[in-house]
Amino acid sequence: MTDRNSADGRRNSWELELDNMDRRTRFQVNRVDTTNADEDEMQKLTSNPDQDDQPDAADMSTGYDTKYAKSFRHFTREALPRLDNYRNIMSIQAAYRPTLDELHNATVHGKPAHTQLNMPQNEGEGVIKFGWIQGVLVRCLLNIWGVMLFLRLSWVVGQAGIGEAMLLIMATTLVTTITAISMAAISTNGEIKGGGTYYMISRSLGPEFGGSIGLIFSLANAVACSIIVDGGIQDVRIIGSITIVILTVIVVVGMEWEAKAQNVLLVILLIAMLDFLFGCFYGPLDNEERAKGFVGLSFETLSKNFFSAYREQDGESHSFFSVFSIFFPAATGILAGANISGDLADPQTAIPKGTLIAILITSASYLGFAALAGGSVERDAMGNVTAYEMGVNITDCPETGCEWGLMNNKQVMELVSLFGPLIYAGCFAATLSSALASLVSAPKVFQALCKDNLYPYISGFARGYGKNNEPVRGYVLTFVIAVVFILIGELNTIAPLISNFFLAAYALINFSTFHASLAKPVGWRPTFRFYNMWLSLIGSVLCVSVMFLISWATALLTLLCVLALYLIVTYRKPDVNWGSTTQAQTYNNALMSVQQLSNVEDHVKNYRPQILVLSGMPSSRPPLVDFAWLISKNLSLMICGHILKGPVPQRARHALGSNAQDWLRKHHIKGFYSMIEDSSFENGAKSLMQASGVGKLKPNILLMGFQTNWLKCTPDELNMYFDTMHKALDMHLAVALLRVQGGLDYSALLSPSEEIRNGKVDKAAQPVPHSNSADSLTRNQSFSQMSQAASTTSDITPPRSPNTSQSRNSNSPVGPSGDVENGTPNVAEEVPEEKGGALTVPQEKTDKEKDSSRVNLYKGADGIELSKEHINNLTQFTRKQKKGTIDVWWLYDDGGLTLLLPYIISTRRNWSACKLRVFALANKKDELDTEQRSMASLLSKFRIDYSDLKIIPNITKKPQESTKKFFDEFIKDFTKDKDGVEDSAPISESELLAMKDKTNRHLRLRELLLENSNEANLVVMTLPMPRKGVVSAPLYMAWLETLTRDMPPFLLVRGNQTSVLTFYS
Repeated sequence: MTDRNSADGRRNSWELELDNMDRRTRFQVNRVDTTNADEDEMQKLTSNPDQDDQPDAADMSTGYDTKYAKSFRHFTREALPRLDNYRNIMSIQAAYRPTLDELHNATVHGKPAHTQLNMPQNEGEGVIKFGWIQGVLVRCLLNIWGVMLFLRLSWVVGQAGIGEAMLLIMATTLVTTITAISMAAISTNGEIKGGGTYYMISRSLGPEFGGSIGLIFSLANAVACSIIVDGGIQDVRIIGSITIVILTVIVVVGMEWEAKAQNVLLVILLIAMLDFLFGCFYGPLDNEERAKGFVGLSFETLSKNFFSAYREQDGESHSFFSVFSIFFPAATGILAGANISGDLADPQTAIPKGTLIAILITSASYLGFAALAGGSVERDAMGNVTAYEMGVNITDCPETGCEWGLMNNKQVMELVSLFGPLIYAGCFAATLSSALASLVSAPKVFQALCKDNLYPYISGFARGYGKNNEPVRGYVLTFVIAVVFILIGELNTIAPLISNFFLAAYALINFSTFHASLAKPVGWRPTFRFYNMWLSLIGSVLCVSVMFLISWATALLTLLCVLALYLIVTYRKPDVNWGSTTQAQTYNNALMSVQQLSNVEDHVKNYRPQILVLSGMPSSRPPLVDFAWLISKNLSLMICGHILKGPVPQRARHALGSNAQDWLRKHHIKGFYSMIEDSSFENGAKSLMQASGVGKLKPNILLMGFQTNWLKCTPDELNMYFDTMHKALDMHLAVALLRVQGGLDYSALLSPSEEIRNGKVDKAAQPVPHSNSADSLTRNQSFSQMSQAASTTSDITPPRSPNTSQSRNSNSPVGPSGDVENGTPNVAEEVPEEKGGALTVPQEKTDKEKDSSRVNLYKGADGIELSKEHINNLTQFTRKQKKGTIDVWWLYDDGGLTLLLPYIISTRRNWSACKLRVFALANKKDELDTEQRSMASLLSKFRIDYSDLKIIPNITKKPQESTKKFFDEFIKDFTKDKDGVEDSAPISESELLAMKDKTNRHLRLRELLLENSNEANLVVMTLPMPRKGVVSAPLYMAWLETLTRDMPPFLLVRGNQTSVLTFYS
């Protein structure tokens, strides 16, 4: 019979599967190819499903349905491995992959993602994309071949000599090559979008570093426009402004025109360089050139100029490092191609290839030009043609000094060239090309930064125009900045700062590669293999060193700017997740620390109260979570345990986890959320206690809310709560129970809609209907945006008292007796059913909470303001406490936990006005003084500050009749036989008789509590030991009810009989 049922079940499953082959929605179809060869298939996919189900007439005759014969994908639910399956969900080409639930569960179906089917056919048409030559190589060449080549290289050779000048150039090349190699590794580790330097750094090191560098790099490029133009046109402000206007018009018209202008400028630049080379080999044309120091290539001149001759000029003494700092800005153009990464056809190939080849070509040209200039021109020349013709040595300078030669004349290249005006044209071409590149780079990097919304008030510049998404607003802003700085003039004073901004970007590019190699995330798989993590680290150090060589003052200012911008992004906590290496390193550090901690032996001096608090969703019981955080804050581990009546769909689990962590983060609580599925509260709690934590990071205290509805719940539910305490003690966990007069459960009050009970929602109570289908959600949507209302439907706890079903309009979530709220989840609540793959969960507002104050964090249903009473109850453990006491009733030695926890609470800032009062039981009446001195000595050795110590001498005194009647009211229903069956009462007469002395002690303790601690801010008492097989759950709960009813916030604690305090050093 069993085999037949099993076979029938499988047959039904097969029939369902075969039936679904024809009737199911086409979630399994993934469009991975949009070529013409697949147009017929795409047309069929987008046609009417009813029409698709009708076989063609030709096929009917053969009896074989060939309507899906074109594609294997129609015969399986599975998605074939295709590129579109791995695209970002925001990509218009992103395809749909079936979820695990849809594949694993035959009754769950999904729907196809419609974005891929509705993609415009002309997408990408008209967009200009550049290859590696036009997009990277040409731009880098034009930026590195700047005015330095025409105006300053000869001076560098004059000061440093040919040998040290070539060494200086190679040192510069070393820094730029290492940076380019690091950049090549980053750019080949996944797709690179628009933003260039900012995009690479932010996706590698995170938004903090990326945002800071992106902003200063954009500013540096904008100001560089004015510096470059100013340097090229000799501080002529009007001409400089006109030039910037012309360049801005070119870039605004479009990248195509900007590329054409770059090509023209490159041709002019190359002609000017050839003009210098021909002139150098041809030699001087007349005596005037010879008198000015151009003597033609000769070994004698080369030998004379090979070594350095540093001298003071313009009141400044020069050395190798000072000359290096002047020359290095010539190499700051290596990012010109990377900065337009969004306009490159293949950035992963173009950026490494174009940048490295550009560095090779420009370095070779600088080395060659330095050798040619030093081998053909004297360091000093007097320039007097008459004296030269009379045979006077041209290097014999008068007392006023020479005006010509490598050291004195910036126009050496014009002097050496065959046709001087071409050198001027080349100088202007280099100037304009560099300015044009900066004018393009700054807006594009800034646009990418604005799109990520890392800084306030700049999102307006994220908008692009045209098919190329041109940042026209950024162009205008860059134009304004450039013109302002041109009109101000005196740009030499800020030039070192701009160079340092570029160097800071270089340093972080190198550090990004080093950090990624160090963290070794699985996603770090660059296709460019010729990098080394230690080489990148050296490159980063070199960049920082060069910053200080250029100017230590501006280097410090740059670092301060980066730090300030870093802190702004850190403070704003942007909601981005880019999988940065800092996230990977955080995991590595945590894993290593946990592993190291596992090797550390436990010691009483290092004891930390690690708490597992059975809170359900943290947002449902804020006072309970706040109290646990009060103990564990900056000290130890805290885990919020949530028990769900399963099974729970994975999407719901994800949503609950995200909501819980969001709530903890908004309330500045550094805790964890752990969810478990089980059939009952007891089993779920056992599983949490056994499975929570890792290594030494495991809970050693179980904190629960007091079971206030124990008088009205079912016996099974009461026993589950009681057995949970037994299980915790069996596992040698300490147990703590918290009771407050206002109750702990505020889910009904704080829920965005009417409280969800028993898996059902009162739809009439929902003011605004939401689209709750899971299909209305984007497939890869973050479930942190789902409402936590889904979580309250799946809590498991012993049931509440009837007062919990009150409407949200009630003035208080608790009844008059204060016995409504439960600190543990509700057993009667079910998980919302998932029908047809649709999980019914309302959407949550996506706006972040701006105000972090406790009062504004709590809102009632539909955002209504809560009453002052509710706010006070919700924030009772987080607000500043008035001057008062924390009364510690250390009745029995449990290892000292009863004393340690209130001491920790008293050290918190908000509780610092509350002093400890310690109450202890006396052993003998006639030795009160001795016992008081002994206890005082013990507290002193423990270094526990207290304001008062009281020894209770008469704990065995008979309680008053009124107290007995108070207790009898709790147990009267439990002492009656059920249904007339003899000896069926939950509390038997024999148990009452056996526990009479203990009962009287607890009744006497209540009288003492009312006498001494009725006005305390907090009462902490040793939890009576629940002896297994000795005391029943109803009698034990009656003891606790007697102690805690109508008292201030009350914490019952029982340690695991292991010392947590010591007086040894």
